[in-house]
Amino acid sequence: MRHLLLIVLFLGFFVGESKAQRHNFLSRSELGLMIGGIYYLGDLNPIKQFNQIQPAGGLLFRHSIHSRVSYRASLIFGSVKADDRLSSNELLKNRNLSFSSPIYELSTGVEFNYLPFEVGHQKYKGTAYLMIGLGLFQMNPSTELNGDKIELQPLGTEGQSSSLNSQANYGLTQVSIPFGVGLRATIAKRASINLEFAVRKTFTDYLDDVYSDSYVNVSDLSDANGPIAASLSNRSLNGDPYGKRGDSSTKDWYVFTGVSIMFNLGSPSSCFYFK
Repeated sequence: MRHLLLIVLFLGFFVGESKAQRHNFLSRSELGLMIGGIYYLGDLNPIKQFNQIQPAGGLLFRHSIHSRVSYRASLIFGSVKADDRLSSNELLKNRNLSFSSPIYELSTGVEFNYLPFEVGHQKYKGTAYLMIGLGLFQMNPSTELNGDKIELQPLGTEGQSSSLNSQANYGLTQVSIPFGVGLRATIAKRASINLEFAVRKTFTDYLDDVYSDSYVNVSDLSDANGPIAASLSNRSLNGDPYGKRGDSSTKDWYVFTGVSIMFNLGSPSSCFYFK
């Protein structure tokens, strides 16, 4: 709701301009609903695309600066998950870790159209585009233990916030860089449709609560951060205390793909045309 309020305030700022400016601004602006899916790439899913994709949705605002360049702001909400038990890799199956996390993302960026495009224009009806931006997202990884949902960040499953690890507990609000490709096409005088595939590069390796290459000693971790942290740190089926937990050389990613139905916020202007 905080993110939605920011978008409403953002739009309200421009709507509050003079009447002439408002007409021009709204004629170039669109607001729409995004529906699609979101999935994760990281220590628990290194390479498999669309693995355990989850429903996602959001809002997209776009303002055309030029027929080939647009500013955009979006709010996306969904969740990501992964489970070693579903892996085809025997080493990952034995590790036996799993997680899920909500994703709430607020981002802004620019789009670059391959062809000139204007909603409702008889000639410039569609184009492919590239997009890149900057975002903030909120996460909260959790897992299940004996049928109960357990939030992982407060536990310090790798010894965070103790003498076993020099790092404090990781933050739940992180920065992302969305980038991707899409298609746009006019479907009515004041409406268009988008198809988009966009990757989110993050700067955290804790979206899945897994960073360290190796396990912390279970007994020491139990003494430092409690027995639940210890039991969730190493869940390997063979109980190997020296097995590989994660890959500290890489960061986590997530991907949103979906469709958006966009509507112009103002009537097309006869004097509004740009090449």
